[in-house]
Parts: sequence; structure tokens; C-alpha cells
Amino acid sequence: MRPEVRALVACFRPDDCYGVAWTLLHLIETGPNPVLAAEPAPDADEWHQRLYRRAVGL
Repeated sequence: MRPEVRALVACFRPDDCYGVAWTLLHLIETGPNPVLAAEPAPDADEWHQRLYRRAVGL
């Protein structure tokens, strides 16, 4: 994962920060490389799970 994408992924918090989380998700998804190559841990937060599910088409 590219360093700038890693930094953006680290910005997610438990809430959606008044829609900022959706903006981050779309920004990460439109990057040039796949974001999550491996399934997140079962205890990963909602946004990491969502990024993975959307990346693999679940």
C-alpha cells in the first residue's frame, strides 16, 4: 500500500465524522493501486471492513 493511502486509511474513526469518512473512502478507492490486498482482522473497524468488501465486490 502506498504511504499516502496508508495515511488516509489511518484517518478513519468509529464515526463517519460528518461524512468525511465517505470522502476518504472514495478518495482511497480512486487511487491507482488496490488498497487492501488481504482481508482485515475480524476486529477491524467498520470502514476497513467496508473498504475490503467493496474492493472484492462483496
